[in-house]
Amino acid sequence: MDHAQAPVIEAIQRYRERGHLGFIPPGHKQGRGVDPRLAEVVGRDVFASDIILMNGLDDRRMSQGVLAKAEELMADAVDAEEAYFSTCGSSLSVKSAMLAVAGPGDELLVSRNAHKSVVAGLIISGVRPVWVHPRWDGRFHLAHPPGPEDVRDAFAAHPGAKGMLLITPTDYGGCAAIRETARVCHDHDVPLIVDEAWGAHFPFHPDLPSWAMDADADMCVTSVHKMGCGLEQGSVFHLRGDRIEPQALASRADLLGTTSPSALIFAGLDGWRRQMVQHGEELLGRALELAASVRAELAAIPGIRVMEREDLVGPRLADDHDPLKIVLDLAELDRSGYDASEWLREHHRLDMGLSDHRRMAAQITIADDEETTGRLLTAIRDLADRAGEIRPAKPVDLPEPGELELEQAMLPRDAFFGPIEDVPPEEAIGRVCAEVISPYPPGVPAVAPGEVITRPVVDYLLSGLDAGMYLPDPADPQLKKFRVVQR
Repeated sequence: MDHAQAPVIEAIQRYRERGHLGFIPPGHKQGRGVDPRLAEVVGRDVFASDIILMNGLDDRRMSQGVLAKAEELMADAVDAEEAYFSTCGSSLSVKSAMLAVAGPGDELLVSRNAHKSVVAGLIISGVRPVWVHPRWDGRFHLAHPPGPEDVRDAFAAHPGAKGMLLITPTDYGGCAAIRETARVCHDHDVPLIVDEAWGAHFPFHPDLPSWAMDADADMCVTSVHKMGCGLEQGSVFHLRGDRIEPQALASRADLLGTTSPSALIFAGLDGWRRQMVQHGEELLGRALELAASVRAELAAIPGIRVMEREDLVGPRLADDHDPLKIVLDLAELDRSGYDASEWLREHHRLDMGLSDHRRMAAQITIADDEETTGRLLTAIRDLADRAGEIRPAKPVDLPEPGELELEQAMLPRDAFFGPIEDVPPEEAIGRVCAEVISPYPPGVPAVAPGEVITRPVVDYLLSGLDAGMYLPDPADPQLKKFRVVQR
C-alpha cells in the first residue's frame, strides 16, 4: 500500500483549501466564533482543522471512505487485518474489545494488573472476571504481567472462559510472553486480547519487545498518544484471525464510542502511521541509543538506581522490557517517588510519569534529543544533591506476595450498582467493596467492586495516602469512609 498517503490529513487540507462553509457542528465554524483570547493561546489552526467527519471531511454517505482508508493503511502498517480508530482513548478501546469476546455472566480471564478502565468495562458489561494474578517481585515490590503457566492454570480451573485479556507492557515497561500466552488461549480455541496501550511503537523497530499482532494475539489495543506522537485520546484497536468477528467488534465500538469523533485526533493517528512506516526504524533507533546513554549517566548519580533489564526480566519476573521506559529507584536516597516528582516539577518544571513509594519513571520517545535529556540529567543530579530539602519517605505498609489476591465475592457490576453504604476503614475489613480504589498512576485498582476488603489492603491504602499516594476514584479520596455493599 502507498503509505505516503494520509487520508484524514489530506481531507482536512482539501476542506480548508476549498473554503467549505458548514451550517452544522462544530458551532465555532472553523474558528470564526472562537474567543480570540482562547485562539491566542491554542492557535486558530486548531479550530480551522476541527471538522466534523460526516458532511465535513467526507460526504453525507461517507462514500469517500476517508476514515476507512486511513484505518486500512494503519492495519497494513502493523501486520493487522483490521484497525479501528478511537478518539476516546484506550479506555474505550479495551471495553469494546472485551465486549466483543464476552457478555453478561460470561467468564473472561483478566490480568489482575489491569487498568481501572478494564474494571469499568467489567462493571458495564456484567462479565465475570477470572483474575490471573501478576508475578510479584518481593525484592522491589513490583508486579509484572502473569506468565503463560498462570494462564494455563486459570483455564484449567475455568474451562468455560471466553478468552483472556493480557495487560502488557506495564507502566514500568515490563512485558509478557505474548506468543506463549496466545498459544495457551488457542489450545482452548478462545482469543487473546492484549491491552498494549504502552506499546504503540513496538511494531516499528526490531530491538523493541514483540508486538501483539506479530505474536499471534487475536486483538490488541494501543494508545498512540502514550509512547507515540498522536494527540491525547488517540487509540487504535487491531484485529487478526477469525476468533473475533469484525462486525461484532465494530458494533460494540459503535455502542460505546462517540458519534462526534475529533478529526484532529484522527489526523494524529494518520500522521503517526505515515511517519513510522517511512521513518520509524531510524527515529526509534536514535531514541534507543539516546535512552541507553541517559541510563548510563543516570546510573552514575549517587543515590540513584536505574532499574536495568536484569532487575526486571527473569524467572517469575517480566519476560521482556521496553528500554525506552527509564525507572529510577530512590530507596538509597530514602525519598518517595511521590515527593521527588513534585520537587522536580516545582524546581525544574520537569514532569515525570509514574511515581510510587520509592520510584519514578521517565519515558524516552522519538521527540527527545540531547536538549530534553540534558534537562532530565541536570534535574536528577540536582535532586540527588538537594535530597535533604525533601522529607524522608514515609513508610508504606506494602502487602506481602498474595495479600492483594482478593476474594471476588460478587460480580463487579452487581457490587457497583447494588445497595451500598459508607463505613469507616476498620468496619470495611471483611466487607465487599462497591467502588474502584486505584493508586494513580498507574491506575491499577488495589481493590475493585465485588472484592472482599482485607486488613493488608486497608493498611496499604491508608499508609500510602499518608505518604503521598493519589487516589482519584473512591467516593471519599481521603478514605475516611469506604463504600461497601450493604449486608
